[in-house]
Amino acid sequence: MRWAEVIGDPVAHSQSPAIHRYWLQALGMEGDYRATRVGAGDVGGFLAGRRVADGWAGCNVTMPLKEAVLPHLDVLNPVAARLGAVNCIVRMADGRLVGHNSDVDGVSGPVAGVGGVPPVVAQVIGAGGAARAAVLALRALGLERIAVYNRTVARAAEAALLADGEAFGLEALRPLGGGCHLIVNATSMGMLGSPPPPVPLALYAPDTLLFDMVYTPRETALLRDARARGFRTIEGLQMLVGQAATAFAHFFGVRVPVREMGEEGVFSVLR
Repeated sequence: MRWAEVIGDPVAHSQSPAIHRYWLQALGMEGDYRATRVGAGDVGGFLAGRRVADGWAGCNVTMPLKEAVLPHLDVLNPVAARLGAVNCIVRMADGRLVGHNSDVDGVSGPVAGVGGVPPVVAQVIGAGGAARAAVLALRALGLERIAVYNRTVARAAEAALLADGEAFGLEALRPLGGGCHLIVNATSMGMLGSPPPPVPLALYAPDTLLFDMVYTPRETALLRDARARGFRTIEGLQMLVGQAATAFAHFFGVRVPVREMGEEGVFSVLR
């Protein structure tokens, strides 16, 4: 039986098993998808064992392993190589482990599909793998100005280089000139009851679009505040489902039908 999994630390909160198992059942396919806790120091031994595991197709990679897995892979696809982060590992027929980054798809799909005034200015909070994926996706979508905000400005500058963007400390987060704003929280701030990022939403125009990548809880405090102000919002589950669809195709060889990706499909089984 073909199977895949998500690895990370922590990983018990992951919705990925529910997503992939739903699609396997909905499509009438045999297979399984699991969650496995793996610490950063254990990645090498873990992947060495998975190379020879019967039926193993690959794994999704979540915090804090998106960079830790890199030395243990045989090939990186161009997007993953440019980002320096992997969120999807696929075992090839010859045993090679190939690293991909489907987070870019998880960002570009929801942003491109949102209605209303198109965003012109993007402000990305964070500088890790998810933030870099967001910067690359937004550059490809043609946003005119991209700025990255992080506690460590040097890290923000590294991420901003992917789009010839700007870098600031987190305390400098304020509206910029240039048109409709897109704010992206690409950090874990706001997850599982932790404080949300310090976004001064009261200073932003009503046509602002807010994208919170956190999906546990589904409605974060930041999303709730933005919706109360009438902002357009993209929740973290939309990104999770978008990148999961790309991973599912890698693992199980089938593209998920659009009808199975929304509220009438996989969203019905997510908490």
